[in-house]
Amino acid sequence: MAHGFIFSHKMYLKLSNEFMINNLILESTTLWDFPRQNYGDIPHGDNKYNGVTPAFVIWNLLQRYTKEGDLVVDPMCGSGTTIDVAKELNRKVIGYDLNVVRPDVIKNDSRKIPLKDNSVDFIFIDSPYSDNISYSDEPQCIGKISCEKVEFYNELEKVASEIARILKQEKAMGWVIADQWIKKKFTPVGFLLWQRLEKYFEPVDIICLTRHNQTSNTQVWHNRARQFNFYLRGFKYLFIMRKPTIIKSENELKQPFAKKID
Repeated sequence: MAHGFIFSHKMYLKLSNEFMINNLILESTTLWDFPRQNYGDIPHGDNKYNGVTPAFVIWNLLQRYTKEGDLVVDPMCGSGTTIDVAKELNRKVIGYDLNVVRPDVIKNDSRKIPLKDNSVDFIFIDSPYSDNISYSDEPQCIGKISCEKVEFYNELEKVASEIARILKQEKAMGWVIADQWIKKKFTPVGFLLWQRLEKYFEPVDIICLTRHNQTSNTQVWHNRARQFNFYLRGFKYLFIMRKPTIIKSENELKQPFAKKID
C-alpha cells in the first residue's frame, strides 16, 4: 500500500511538472520578473545555493536559442540549474564548476574549458559580480576578486575568450552580471564587462532581471536608501550575445578600453 502511494505521488509530480512546462510562455519584453527560483514541482538546481539563477531564465534562453539535441554548456553551473533545465528540454548539457556540489558537475576552471573549438550550440553563465558572496574555498575562484579591481575584468575576459573559442559561429550565449554599490561607491560592473564582451561577440539584446530575495530587500534597508540618498540594486543584466562569423584579429582584441578603473 505504501509503495503504491509513493508511486502515485511520483506520477503526480511528473504529470504536474509536464503540465507546467507545456503551459510556460516565453517572455516577450526585456524586463523579466521571476519571484521564484523554480518552476513546476521538480527542483531545478538548489534554491538555497548562493547566487542561484532562476530556472525560468534558462528555460527562456534555451527555448529561443537552441533546439532538441543541441549541446548546452554552463562553465559556472553552481547547483546545476542549467543542467536540470537542459535535460528536461532534451538538450545535451555539460556543467562545470570549481565548487562541485553534485555528481553530474565536472570540476573545472572556466578560464580553460576542455572542449574543442566551435563545438557548442549555446552557453549560459551566471558569473560572480564581485567578492561579496562566498562561492567556494578555491583560491583561484574569480569571486574572491573585488569588482573594483581591473584584475576582476581581466579574469572574466579569459572566460569570455574561452566561451568564444568553443561556441559555434552565429550561435548565442547568455551572461548574467550585476552592478555594485558598497561603502558609498558605485561600480558599473555590467558596463565594464560589456566592454570586454564586445571584443568577442555581437550584441543581440540586454534583459533586465528583477532581483528578489537579496538580503537588502528589507524595510530597514529601503528606509536607509531613502534617508542617505542611495539606491538598492533592483536588477541584474542578462547580456545576450552572438559569436560573429568574422572573428577579430589579435591586434583588434588588444585595443584599449574606453573606460579605465582607478
